[in-house]
Amino acid sequence: MNDLYTEFVVDDTVYVTKVNKKFSSRKNFSGFNKNVITAFIPGAIREISIKQGDKVKFGEKLLVLEAMKMKNLVTASVNGTVKSVHVSLGENVSKNQLLVIIDEDKL
Repeated sequence: MNDLYTEFVVDDTVYVTKVNKKFSSRKNFSGFNKNVITAFIPGAIREISIKQGDKVKFGEKLLVLEAMKMKNLVTASVNGTVKSVHVSLGENVSKNQLLVIIDEDKL
């Protein structure tokens, strides 16, 4: 294939598509950092259940983020120790704003 077209396979079917300049110059996805918790939606912090130094387990409640009158539970994505909390109660946060950093326990 040349630089204008790319080929990909989905369920044993081969597709050929033209690639635009925006797509070809995009930054490659580097993965998620499970130790860094960010806001997935703009909203207000309504409850904080942890503080720096607390031990947390995967799935444990860290805080409640209220957005559009819905309370969203933000949970730990790893087992570890809370390294820092970057928000305070009642604070309005924007999408992708840093909320909490967790030092992951090593086995």
